[in-house]
Amino acid sequence: MTELLPSNDHTTQIIKRKLNGYVGFANLPKQWHRKSIRKGFNFNLMIVGEKGLGKSTLINTLFNKDLFDLTTIKPLEDLNKIQIETINSIIEENNVKLNLQIINCKGFGEFINNSNSFQPIIDEIDSRFDSYLDYETKINRNNLSNDFIDERIHALLYFIEPTGHSLKSLDINFMKSIHEKVNLIPIIAKSDILNETEVENFKLKIKNDLKNQNINIFNPIKYENDDNNIEDDENLNILNKMPFAIVGSNNLIKLDDGRFVRGREYPWGKIEIDNELHNDFIKLRQLLIRNYMEDLKDLTSNKLYENYRLNKLTKMGIIQNDSVFKEFDPILKQEEEKKLHELKLVNLENQMKQIFQQKVNREEKKLQETEADLFSKHKEMRDKLLKQIKMLEDKKKELESNNKLIDQNGSTGVSHTQQQQQQQQSSMLLNSQQQQQQQQPTKTRKGFLRG
Repeated sequence: MTELLPSNDHTTQIIKRKLNGYVGFANLPKQWHRKSIRKGFNFNLMIVGEKGLGKSTLINTLFNKDLFDLTTIKPLEDLNKIQIETINSIIEENNVKLNLQIINCKGFGEFINNSNSFQPIIDEIDSRFDSYLDYETKINRNNLSNDFIDERIHALLYFIEPTGHSLKSLDINFMKSIHEKVNLIPIIAKSDILNETEVENFKLKIKNDLKNQNINIFNPIKYENDDNNIEDDENLNILNKMPFAIVGSNNLIKLDDGRFVRGREYPWGKIEIDNELHNDFIKLRQLLIRNYMEDLKDLTSNKLYENYRLNKLTKMGIIQNDSVFKEFDPILKQEEEKKLHELKLVNLENQMKQIFQQKVNREEKKLQETEADLFSKHKEMRDKLLKQIKMLEDKKKELESNNKLIDQNGSTGVSHTQQQQQQQQSSMLLNSQQQQQQQQPTKTRKGFLRG
């Protein structure tokens, strides 16, 4: 039986045939299943949220394994930026191996100014895209195909604080910056502090904020051959529950009927983790693991990564002409790789120039500060020296004036003394003359000397 199907291209038609006998390619899913079982599956999950929202607890609950040690709290090594912590684990269930990588962003929202604090998270997502792009652009990938690990982020769980109000500016700014790079799955953390009505109202406010801000959240691919059956209704129910209101715990509590289940116990009642009437944990696990894990990986590879790759190559000046199919040209491939390498060199050179210019600016600033300091000290010493010179000149003038007075007084005293001495000498001469006259002998009549 032959059936003609329309095609998007007006020059071709797709012919769908039903085979009369068994050929064997219907066994391809089994082959793929055996290969997948042997090789295992990879899944990279990033978690982002403020401190104290139960991120580690939820991940342990989600995979039913203690991936995070909740008994010890590691302090941040650098308090000035977000730190990226990577946890790798191999989980096995019914002989199916899952290579799980959890990327935890520690320190998110803990700064005074959080406007650009989440840039390290964006850089981490881009760097993983760049690593995959570098791998794709290598000429010889035979030796690396077995060792290469795809570390692109397949999903991002964003934990929203259960305030009951609208989204905070930090929530909106962060989700707007990453919603085109990752499969964004928003969740309401610790929803047990809200009652059922508050949870529904909070979900509605979050949906309105996401719609008004044009923020895209994860929406699985709808294939043309999908049938509208019960499974599709179940998947639609899962998607309608977003953002998921979550409670996490691995502790076992005893119910009234004697059963032990994972949950939390409060004075006012008990919350079961795996009960859809109490929270959306089951829906989150179905979306993330049971129903859409491969869709998350396909969307990452075929849409998010391709958009990133296209934008990056376009910025490099590489334009792809999709109108005509061209055979693979190794020379063009080498040119593309060369341009990538040259772009890296240019970026590296620009970074080095910026670093060098920053160092030059710092040194110039130090020299200017030193010059200003020296000039200030020189001026201060000059002022002190001039002041000392003036003081010395004043003292010199004072001494000179004192010396003049002393000289004048000294000359006057000498002349007076000489006059006194002359008078004394003259008086002494007179006295001596008088004494000599009195002592001179005289003659008498008898010719004797009278003494």
